[in-house]
Amino acid sequence: MMSKNRLMWASRRGMLELDLVLQPFIENVYDSLKDDDKLLFEKLLECEDQDMFTWFIDKVDPEASDILHIVKIIRSHTGLQPDA
Repeated sequence: MMSKNRLMWASRRGMLELDLVLQPFIENVYDSLKDDDKLLFEKLLECEDQDMFTWFIDKVDPEASDILHIVKIIRSHTGLQPDA
């Protein structure tokens, strides 16, 4: 697993909207995740910025179930739940 410092650097995406979602999540929630979810978060950071923007800002669910799982965790901690 990546160190928290490396995660912070990897979460700097160049899109303010993503930075405002990912960096607070790392600071406030990441340490409490299960190891499997931490690995999923690292996998999420390998995704394209436009995809992440769609998942978090446009609230579109990713097709991959593992990525959807970590996206839902992040949404639940950031108040970015899809509209019901």
